Amino acid sequence: MISYPNVKLNLGLHILRKRADGYHDLETLFIPYFAIRDTLEIVQIPGKGEAVFKPSASVTWDNDLTVRAYNLLSERFDLPSVEIRLDKQSPVGAGLGGGSSDAAFTLKMLNEMFSLGLSEDALALQASRLGSDCAFFIYNRPMLGKGRGEILEPFEIDLSGYELSVHIPQNISVSTAEAYRGITPRYGADELPSGGGLASILSQRVEKWRGSLVNDFEKTVFALHPELSRIKEELYLKGAVYASMSGSGSALFALFPKTCR
Repeated sequence: MISYPNVKLNLGLHILRKRADGYHDLETLFIPYFAIRDTLEIVQIPGKGEAVFKPSASVTWDNDLTVRAYNLLSERFDLPSVEIRLDKQSPVGAGLGGGSSDAAFTLKMLNEMFSLGLSEDALALQASRLGSDCAFFIYNRPMLGKGRGEILEPFEIDLSGYELSVHIPQNISVSTAEAYRGITPRYGADELPSGGGLASILSQRVEKWRGSLVNDFEKTVFALHPELSRIKEELYLKGAVYASMSGSGSALFALFPKTCR
């Protein structure tokens, strides 16, 4: 079986508070972006209970979240052995969630290949054990993310009047740990958010988002990589009505009115 895991973008990303378990509560809107995709193939091979990872030359590590996804399901199901082949096109350290997408698609493919009978919600619960944004890729449609990003609810948004442009800076990779370093959450552990939160901002016209729909990681990441701030400003100079960094960076994206492009 072959699938094509896509990446995601974050419309707004608020770091609300640091939790007792060391994680942060956040809120963000995940949207799928289908112009960047990996190629993932899973083939059954003789044996039981083993995943053999066969990456393309574009993958520079020996293990992958896809294998962890297989091992997670093998805790509950007597799975045949498989070979996992991954041709990587999504960049690493860009805030686009490519690795999380590969893992989520692995869960969905194994569920279909071996008739495991898991619902979307059940798969999302498993995916959340692999990473904070993995669960989103099970649904792969606009979802408002809370908690670590694994608490999801559908969110209606219409961007059909805009052209979405994604920019991946060369030679800049940002780790999530690096992005969190220096972050000051919006609220203390016992404080409650005021106002309507991210959803109320997203309900405004896109032209109103600039200055109000914020990715909190930009402050720390732009300080480390000032060229990202310059790219964002260049996108506005080119006519974007909204531009932002995705996730913890380094990728940036912009929305342009289709009538102006």
